[in-house]
Amino acid sequence: MRSANSFTRDIGDGMLLMAKAFLTTAAAFGGLSLWGYTTKRDLTGFGTFLIMGVIGLVIASIVNMFLQSSMMSFVISVIGVLVFAGLVAFDTQRLKNMYYQLGGNERAMSVATTFGALSLYINFINLFQFILSLMSPRN
Repeated sequence: MRSANSFTRDIGDGMLLMAKAFLTTAAAFGGLSLWGYTTKRDLTGFGTFLIMGVIGLVIASIVNMFLQSSMMSFVISVIGVLVFAGLVAFDTQRLKNMYYQLGGNERAMSVATTFGALSLYINFINLFQFILSLMSPRN
């Protein structure tokens, strides 16, 4: 039976891990969004490869549910961070370009910004999940 002190320490360690993962994700997301917004390089060519990477991550994760390989889980997490880091920059640039293309059409801009915000939110959540997986202890 575990003592109350070890249980409290485990909860504290878990909260600290979550805070570190969140702050790491927030800093990475901010930096990647800034880079995606300010870069002169056209990132539209990366979109197809990044979506293929997401599909590959889903397939690899399903396979790893049966294999339960810790090494494969680590590789999936590293690739997941890289893919979603690229998607943050790509989606930020895509949202900026869409804003300029729509000009003054408020109705279209409302739909585009809602879609863009949802897309960036999903990217943030997935990036957080993969960073948390990398930071968590492997037992």
